[in-house]
Amino acid sequence: ENRASWSDKLDDALWAFRTAYKTPIGSTPYKLVYGKACHLPIELEHKAYWALKQANFDLAVAGDHRKVQLNELNELRDHADENSLIYKEKIKRIHDFKIKNRVFNIGLPRL
Repeated sequence: ENRASWSDKLDDALWAFRTAYKTPIGSTPYKLVYGKACHLPIELEHKAYWALKQANFDLAVAGDHRKVQLNELNELRDHADENSLIYKEKIKRIHDFKIKNRVFNIGLPRL
């Protein structure tokens, strides 16, 4: 393929990155931003029909529901932050375990 066509594949690559599960944060970047799992376009057609059926809602109930969603999103981000710290500590322990303590004496070669 042509090397100049990399920009055509950038959208797909970014989508794959944003929707892939990341071990350090314990979630997907998409879920951290939007507070819900991403859906494939085929799933959205069904969701859109369901949303049209649910269009007759009470504004107070919708406001309360939105507040709950925002709280859940904050909790999700806090959880991801905790997972990230745990992951970093684990990686640091593994790295520190592999480090060898060396004692250098005066006059000995150091290679």
